[in-house]
Amino acid sequence: MDALMTPRLALYPLDAAEAADIAASRPDGPSAAHWAPGYPDDGDRRAAGRFLRTCADVGDPRPFGAFEIRRRTDGLAIGGAGFHGAPDPDGQLTVGYGLIASARGLGYGAEALGSLLMFVRSRGVLSVKGDADLDNVASHRVMTSAGMRLVAVDDRLRHYRVDWRDTPAPPSV
Repeated sequence: MDALMTPRLALYPLDAAEAADIAASRPDGPSAAHWAPGYPDDGDRRAAGRFLRTCADVGDPRPFGAFEIRRRTDGLAIGGAGFHGAPDPDGQLTVGYGLIASARGLGYGAEALGSLLMFVRSRGVLSVKGDADLDNVASHRVMTSAGMRLVAVDDRLRHYRVDWRDTPAPPSV
């Protein structure tokens, strides 16, 4: 599978070897050559571990797996995004994403998330959900900017969702 390209970013689908390097923060691994300072952070390591568990339990989930977010200008990894497994029987996915501190506030999150949403919609996914801690206003803005809408709030999280059940999917990207 090729990288998803946006104007400023490239989202590279991870394989198990790359995810193992990220999960272990292995600076001497082959993947580390393109890591920006501060990458991977705790969120990236947790996401890579979840991807590895999915690979072990059910096989490689691509194209609904994990992606490394790299800037196109320098090729350096600044974060990750991806899905918590394949679509469920209702055609729904859960998405997560994160950026290193130095890459936040520049619109990269919404750009990456928007690209992932278009990608899965073109593959027949009917709905994507995500959530963020109540005080994570930046993440709320990312999901809203990418076309998701607030659907619920509980004592810990704000829950977002985008649905395409009643609209045709665009041609595959």
